[in-house]
Amino acid sequence: MSEIELGIIGGSGLYNMTGLSDVEERQVETPFGAPSDTVTIGTLHGRRVAFLPRHGRGHVLTPSEVPYRANIYAMKSLGVRYLVAVSACGSLREDYAPGHIVVPDQLFDFTKGGRARSFFGEGLVAHISVADPFSPELSR
Repeated sequence: MSEIELGIIGGSGLYNMTGLSDVEERQVETPFGAPSDTVTIGTLHGRRVAFLPRHGRGHVLTPSEVPYRANIYAMKSLGVRYLVAVSACGSLREDYAPGHIVVPDQLFDFTKGGRARSFFGEGLVAHISVADPFSPELSR
């Protein structure tokens, strides 16, 4: 099987990928438990793609129930090189209309307190910068 170049984590309203050929479903187990759903792997425009619905098919998981670490670990364990997460959100800018695609270059982390924030722990310590949280290469 070819290397999986791109992983896509679908947000609200994006529960499956259309246009894929050579489709297979993979159940992936991780040290962080099961991901949100099975991972769909297929070919899109000659490239291998992995897709995982963040909230599960049918939106069965609330944001606080999503196993974020398991989702990311599952993609990495499948060999995904680049990961794109799609989210439904709003904007105060009137020039961003519904349906527009916006690629951010920074973020505010409002998830403090209720969720595991790291893959590290249990004797493994690391410091990772979030000064530039998004890939400039993918943002182009």
